[in-house]
Amino acid sequence: MNQSTDRSSRRLLILASIVVLVIAILVLRLWSLQLIHGAEYTAASVNNRIRMATTAAPRGRILDRNGKELVTNRATMAVMAPALSSTDYDELSDEKKLLVSRLADTLSMTREEVIEKLTTTREGALDLRMVAFDVSMKTVSYITEHATDFPDVEVQAKAVREYPYGSLAAHVLGYTGEISDSDLENPDFAGYEPSDVVGKAGAERAFESVLQGVRGTRTLEVDASGKARQILEETPAESGQDVTLTIDISVQKVAEAALADACKTAQKDGFKNAKAGSAVVLDVTNGEVVAMANIPTYAPADFIGGIPAKVWKQMNSKTSNYPLTNRATMSMYPPASTFKTLEALGALNDGFITAATTFNCSGSWTWKDWNRPWKCWNHYGHGNLNLRQAIEESCDVYFYNVGERFYEDGDEKLQEYVRSLGLGSPTGIELPGEASGRVPDAAWKKKWNEDYPEMQQWNPGDTINMSIGQGDLLVTPLQMAVSYATIANGGDLLTPHLLKKVSDTSGKTVYKQERTLAKTQPKASKSSINTLKTALRGVISEGTGKSPFRGFDIAVAGKTGTAQMQGGKQDDYAWFVGYAPADKPKYCIAILIEQGGHGGSIAGPAARQIFAKLFNKKVEHVNAVDNSF
Repeated sequence: MNQSTDRSSRRLLILASIVVLVIAILVLRLWSLQLIHGAEYTAASVNNRIRMATTAAPRGRILDRNGKELVTNRATMAVMAPALSSTDYDELSDEKKLLVSRLADTLSMTREEVIEKLTTTREGALDLRMVAFDVSMKTVSYITEHATDFPDVEVQAKAVREYPYGSLAAHVLGYTGEISDSDLENPDFAGYEPSDVVGKAGAERAFESVLQGVRGTRTLEVDASGKARQILEETPAESGQDVTLTIDISVQKVAEAALADACKTAQKDGFKNAKAGSAVVLDVTNGEVVAMANIPTYAPADFIGGIPAKVWKQMNSKTSNYPLTNRATMSMYPPASTFKTLEALGALNDGFITAATTFNCSGSWTWKDWNRPWKCWNHYGHGNLNLRQAIEESCDVYFYNVGERFYEDGDEKLQEYVRSLGLGSPTGIELPGEASGRVPDAAWKKKWNEDYPEMQQWNPGDTINMSIGQGDLLVTPLQMAVSYATIANGGDLLTPHLLKKVSDTSGKTVYKQERTLAKTQPKASKSSINTLKTALRGVISEGTGKSPFRGFDIAVAGKTGTAQMQGGKQDDYAWFVGYAPADKPKYCIAILIEQGGHGGSIAGPAARQIFAKLFNKKVEHVNAVDNSF
């Protein structure tokens, strides 16, 4: 009996000890949770319950110099839905499958398209995904009235870009799109989120830092599944600042029409491939770009919400003539006879010629003992000409002789001088992707032909060809406008600019662009510049540019050009570069028509149309005699 009692007592003692130990462990654990890690777990609980989200900010507007809205924002209705966890329809819950199907039917989309929209990972985990935008009010009403069929789906008002003038000035304005992964790695986009819409081209990209607003914030309370229950706190987004450009949209409209008219005229004259061109209008006193036109063009609104891959490929194809290319700043061409003016200024500066220097043109010219003759465009010859007459008649032989003097000097002074006028390097305009052009020299030719030793030597013919704006010399229309504006204003090489000012949301100007001199300035005496001004005025009054400006009562100075393309597989390109009024220059225009033929008969009339608009004259397209180069 006693032994049995002892055994029971021991068992009870062991059991009691175990119970006490378990209680002690629980008390210790509770003490640890509450006192030692209490603050940590409380914070974690709050973090699981409270989430942060952001809201997009409307972009700033883009205005023309007179305050006309070129790009603004419009409200559109977007259908937003929670993210999906799988791209496989069969792996979704029955509830999610039903939602996807209803969205697809209502929005005229496929299930695959809806799933693609809802599984993007560019937005935050709690951010709703945009399934469709610009939905009709009929669709909005249906989703609203059948809210129970669309759980957690919202119809939100979104601000998207609007272009009141359609495709007008598209290459200047640019377009927007969802930020790319490469952009997110760019320091310029520090602080941006994967769902942000940013400028991709033109002014939208150039002035992104001021057009992009400041995102708003939302503090959300979520349940255990992470579903938002309510908004606890919200800070509204701040709109971006407004950008006023130097562009005059009324002049821009005439410039684009003038290019179209020039191409039509060229096609009637037999140049069937004249379908592209560019025009630049500069204020020679301050470097402001008053118009920058290109054809073909595109509609920036097509990029809202993303552009189909097929359409994007077509826009970047040769068959469509590359409508996305801003030919004024990104395309390079032989300047042809428009280059002769710049060469002449350099030759006067370096003492190779004077205004009175004469050469005889018999219709062709031969370098020393070479058997190969270089022909003048006038095969009958111009006779004995001084510098002014040579520019008026665009005599090739005269400038072959000038090129010979540059070559024999041996110091590549021709290249050096035209570089000081802005050729061979970007002008510095704000637009992205500007081409540098090309001023060839011995070092360039050697590197260009590094795999062909027999072609590395710089020969007299290289300089001779360059002396009439041909050979390997390439320029952009903007560069030619800038260089001629330098002559027009008396010798100041200005950095062209599109920005006039930046204003905050209250309309207060916070930044104003000032006149800016380029880092390198050309050396040219006033007498040399005046000699060229007289010659350029003579081109319009007596020379190759006379026909397109007959009867025009504003004095214009300028130069025509007809660029022959290497290989002869394309028709000639038509140039005109000039300024007005000739006695007190205000505006400079550079026009290039690809495969348009002769500069005087095709590009000249287009320049007249634009000058007429600038000076409030009757805007009309005139037919010019085809006798100008």
